[in-house]
Amino acid sequence: MAPVKYFFQNPVADQLRDEGRLEERAEVTLRILELRGVEVPDSVRLRVEGCSDLEQLKAWSERAVHVGSAEELFSEE
Repeated sequence: MAPVKYFFQNPVADQLRDEGRLEERAEVTLRILELRGVEVPDSVRLRVEGCSDLEQLKAWSERAVHVGSAEELFSEE
């Protein structure tokens, strides 16, 4: 019996999932800052939303819990 290929195992589906993960992580990072009352300037918002490195976004989301200003997300790079 031959294995069944599903759409979700397709390279296009993988790319869509990766893009979704990036978007979600960026949204989470910005939301954490907003919930903490940290002002998020457009320059920070654009940099976070434009990031294509999931590991970097994870690091920023973890930092978002502790920073005093949105710009501090990028201070430890």
